[in-house]
Amino acid sequence: MLIIEVKNAREVVRKRIGRLGERLMGKVVDPELQVEKALIQEMESAFEEFGIEARILSVEGPRVEGGESIEFPLNVRAKIDLKFEVD
Repeated sequence: MLIIEVKNAREVVRKRIGRLGERLMGKVVDPELQVEKALIQEMESAFEEFGIEARILSVEGPRVEGGESIEFPLNVRAKIDLKFEVD
C-alpha cells in the first residue's frame, strides 16, 4: 500500500492559476483535490502501461503526524478501480 501526502498543493495550484486565481483558493478551487486529480490521471496512465490493477482513493481526513503516524477518519472524495489486460 502506498500513501502519498502532497505537502505543497497550494503552491502547485498557485503556479498553475496565477495570482488572480489564488484569491479563489478555498472558495471555488480546492488545491488538494486539484493536485490529487492530476496525480490520479498520471498514475492511471502509468499503471495501464504496466498492467497494474489498483484502487486509487482520494480521501479527506487522514493527517500524517511527524512522519511516524497517521490519524484517521477517512472521507472518500473520489475512487477509481483500475484493471488492465496485459498482452
